[in-house]
Amino acid sequence: MNVLVINCGSSSLKYQLINSESEEVLAKGLCERIGMDGARLNHTPAGGEKVVIESPMPDHTVAVQMVIDALTDANHGVVKSLDEIDAVGHRIVHGGEKFASSVVINEEVIKAIEECNDLAPLHNPANLIGIRACQKIMANVPMVAVFDTAFHQTMPEKAYMYGLPYEYYEKYKVRRYGFHGTSHDFVSSRAAEILGKTREDLKIIVCHLGNGASISAVKNGKCVDTSMGLTPLEGLIMGTRCGDIDPAIVEFIANKENLTVSEVNNVMNKKSGVEGMSRVSSDFRDLSKAMDEGNALAKMALEAYTYRVAKYIGSYVAAMNGVDVIAFTAGIGENDGRVRAMVGEYLDYLGCGIDAEKNAIRGEEVIISRPDDKVTVMVVPTNEELAIARQTVALV
Repeated sequence: MNVLVINCGSSSLKYQLINSESEEVLAKGLCERIGMDGARLNHTPAGGEKVVIESPMPDHTVAVQMVIDALTDANHGVVKSLDEIDAVGHRIVHGGEKFASSVVINEEVIKAIEECNDLAPLHNPANLIGIRACQKIMANVPMVAVFDTAFHQTMPEKAYMYGLPYEYYEKYKVRRYGFHGTSHDFVSSRAAEILGKTREDLKIIVCHLGNGASISAVKNGKCVDTSMGLTPLEGLIMGTRCGDIDPAIVEFIANKENLTVSEVNNVMNKKSGVEGMSRVSSDFRDLSKAMDEGNALAKMALEAYTYRVAKYIGSYVAAMNGVDVIAFTAGIGENDGRVRAMVGEYLDYLGCGIDAEKNAIRGEEVIISRPDDKVTVMVVPTNEELAIARQTVALV
């Protein structure tokens, strides 16, 4: 079965075509600047050169058609016709409390996703546009919605409720949801596989460290806590997001800077994190370089970032009353040995550390703790697209 995995943004569309039997990526690509000047499709067939197609894309329907045309092109395509695409898996950011697992898409599901738009106003509407666009062009192809929030729906009330008047939960469903769930699910399962064990027998902490970052506590196969909340702003310091702060700071800055709450929210999401702290960049390669050159703010930002990661690890050890595995994943977690090492400096109390030689790897599955350590520390590259494809196949 060939599964087309779609991840729609407001002006972009990422895709992969995956053969579910071999789990090989047949082709992948990105439509960017949809609805704007300079729109283009970047398409890369397996084993082939990247093809760049510049063409107007007034909407996502046109973008989806361009993706289909690229996949079936005589020169750089990988299938002969649309008939060889058997299913479509859509990444949906927010499923609220309605979805604890992936579902086959129908009108009822679409309506339920729309009802979550207030919880993810930048993402869910774009995800729905992608669904509608695919339905127009592939009307008879089964489609599945895979939710970023679904894996975290096993959190108990004590983990997801805020210390706010209960009426806000009753009226608006204000609670912690968590994100990156597809990644946390995939990585925790893969970590257990690598160790030759089942996830149900382990206590696993997954550190998904990218420009957006989150940590989850997975106990006996189920998520019992995660660092992101109602939105992806809560939790770790990130590339441009502030993470956990005193909520009173919002009013304080709004009054001092004569900003609206929405404007402060924009600062916290897009101008904060290590970029705002360091005044250098949200790119950890730039931060590391600046730190090595003696930039004190870059050093402070990196130290604050890794300290926050270590604090969350410690809190989840307490939440699960122990830990067997700590897995690093995503762009920074998989590739930045310095960040992993800095976090590792806080792990002595767990009876584990990080082997410097093993930690030098980038983007590979590897155990980086020492052979006799009580807790296994490892790097497990995430593969959200494959996870979406697997869940799609399971349902269709």
